[in-house]
Amino acid sequence: MKRIAIYCGASKGLNPVYEKNAVKLAKWIADNGYELVYGGGKVGLMGIVADTVLENGGRVIGVIPQFLVDREIAHDRLNQLIVTHDMDERKKKMMEMSNCCIALPGGPGTLEEISEAVSWARVGENDSPCIFFNVNGYYDLMQSFFNQMVTEGFLSQADRSKVLITDSFEKINAFIEDYVPPKIRQYSKR
Repeated sequence: MKRIAIYCGASKGLNPVYEKNAVKLAKWIADNGYELVYGGGKVGLMGIVADTVLENGGRVIGVIPQFLVDREIAHDRLNQLIVTHDMDERKKKMMEMSNCCIALPGGPGTLEEISEAVSWARVGENDSPCIFFNVNGYYDLMQSFFNQMVTEGFLSQADRSKVLITDSFEKINAFIEDYVPPKIRQYSKR
C-alpha cells in the first residue's frame, strides 16, 4: 500500500492559508489512493489533515507516544492508532510505514522530523522521497539553506536533488514517481 507520512504542526498557524492548504494536501492524498501516516493528534494542522482524509474516503494511521495520549490529544476516529513509548519510536515507526515524507508548515518538531527523514536518507536508513510543502513561501529559507549547504561543501548536489521544496502537486507527483533513493554516503579515510 502507498503511504505518505505527513509532518505538521499541532497548531493551525496564524494565517488561514496553512489550514486551506492542509485540506488541499489531505484531499490530494485521498484522491490519489494514499494512506495517511501521521502523528495521531486531533489538534492543529494534524487534526485537519486526518479529518479531511477520512471525510474523503481515505485511510488514516496515527502514531502517537503515550504521553500525548495521556494529554488527551489522540484522534479517536482513525482507522488505526499505534501508541509508542516515546517520540523517537514514533518517528521510526512513521518512517518504516511510509513510502514518502511530506512536511507541511509547522514548528521545531515538524522541522526536526522532516530533517531527520532527509538525514536518514543520506545514510541509507530511509529510502522515501522527502518533500517540504512550501505553502506561502514558508520553506523559502530552508531552500536557501539547503542550497548554501551545497555551496559550502556540506551537501552534494546529487543529495540536494533528492529533497523537493514546492507547493505544486504536479511537481510532487513527478518527484514521487521518478524518485531514486540517494546512494548511501561513503566516508573516506584520512
